[in-house]
Amino acid sequence: MATPFDRKHRIVVVGGGPGGYEAALSAARLGAEVTLIERVGVGGSAVLTDVVPSKTLIASAEAATAIRESGELGVQFFAKGDTGKPLKPEVAVNLSKLNKRLLRLAQNQSDDMQRTLEEAGVNVIQGEGKLDGNSAVTVGTGSGGQDFDRIEFDSAVISVGARPRTLDSCKPDGERILTWTQLYNLKEMPSHLIVVGSGVTGAEFASAYSALGAKVTLVSSRDRVLPNEDADAADVIEDVFKRGGMTVLSKSRAATVVRDGDEVVATLDDGREVRGSHCLIAVGSIPNTSGIGLEGAGVEVTPSGHIRVNRVARTSVPNIYAAGDCTEFFPLASVASTQGRTAVFHALGDEVRPINLRNVASNIFTYPEIATVGWQQRSIEDGTREGRVYKLPLSENPRAKMQGVRDGFVKLIAGNDLGTVIGGVIVAPRASELVLPLSIAIEQRLTVDQVARAWAVYPSLASSISDAAHAMHVPYSEQTKS
Repeated sequence: MATPFDRKHRIVVVGGGPGGYEAALSAARLGAEVTLIERVGVGGSAVLTDVVPSKTLIASAEAATAIRESGELGVQFFAKGDTGKPLKPEVAVNLSKLNKRLLRLAQNQSDDMQRTLEEAGVNVIQGEGKLDGNSAVTVGTGSGGQDFDRIEFDSAVISVGARPRTLDSCKPDGERILTWTQLYNLKEMPSHLIVVGSGVTGAEFASAYSALGAKVTLVSSRDRVLPNEDADAADVIEDVFKRGGMTVLSKSRAATVVRDGDEVVATLDDGREVRGSHCLIAVGSIPNTSGIGLEGAGVEVTPSGHIRVNRVARTSVPNIYAAGDCTEFFPLASVASTQGRTAVFHALGDEVRPINLRNVASNIFTYPEIATVGWQQRSIEDGTREGRVYKLPLSENPRAKMQGVRDGFVKLIAGNDLGTVIGGVIVAPRASELVLPLSIAIEQRLTVDQVARAWAVYPSLASSISDAAHAMHVPYSEQTKS
């Protein structure tokens, strides 16, 4: 097949997560000679221990929630007792079976990705990759890292990801005190799970395990859960958590977490103790950039160890790029994939559109979900960006009423002049599936009136987007003044 390049450009990709995978696949499709080095499996931690398994767990939690709440829709589950009378059964979750399924799905996804790379002509090597200056990578492939290969490159993409951050005062043991990568080894449901950290990871797992039937205590050092998210959205999630029986300890910091036999004890800064069966430590992540030759190659990193990159994923060394959670960009799989593609397009001279982080859509997989894109309300309130905000509760949506959805909203943020859509928040079941129209509107600079002219099915949750856009209509007399 003809390629746009006269010679084989040698590209080495270190790390096979979303960023490395997309970089390798895109480069191979453009005719480059590509080698991908991955120490665990294609897909990296995102596929094997993070995004894929955690969202599979959350899918099971949503199924359990749907069964428990089906009575409101007139659907009831009963079993006959010894007397022949109906007994209402409890929802039972087989955690061992659930975990086996999610790990199997994760491995299947990894295998599919490796097969796709190999079919595209990528040379996949399992091993530890390390930069050897700015023109080669050494690969440790032997047991104990004794054997090394040296691979020269014209361009390299570093996509080594990140790992859970741990604390000396809360050291995971893999049995009772756990990181999110270790949760999938559990054979039985925790009777009481303590979650330390109320950011995205902590909130998602707290939501999931509560829905699966575990008692959950969420320890938050801030005044509310999800402190970096839209305040209205965070308030909805915290209300749902508490209504579902979760204990949320706000403005509380875990000083220590230790084992006490078959229990764990979390001691808070104020001296209070919380006892549970298990504890999840969810206090952020650390980039896997130490010891991979960045300093010797001249690649600049931040004080936190993240690789500095520009909007085309290029590092301080012209022929070395980086993608994913090891960089200072958003730690999202979608961003990593875009960085990987952008890096090789730039390296190979293809057309490149620099990444605009302001247009990135993100989602938090609690129940309900929180999807955000573009400018947010706090930027309007503090004067960083001019605009106006409109929020429409889902309680006014007919489809939401039919489905028994009580919590959530659609929030649109538009400019003051023509009403150009510049941001939005959706809190709803499957918000991740509903946010795309807002992403398109922001990317294409559509106005609220243009969004409102698009037809929404009636009844549908998506019609709340249209309704909110209608409510933000800019009269023609005002448009002509702009």
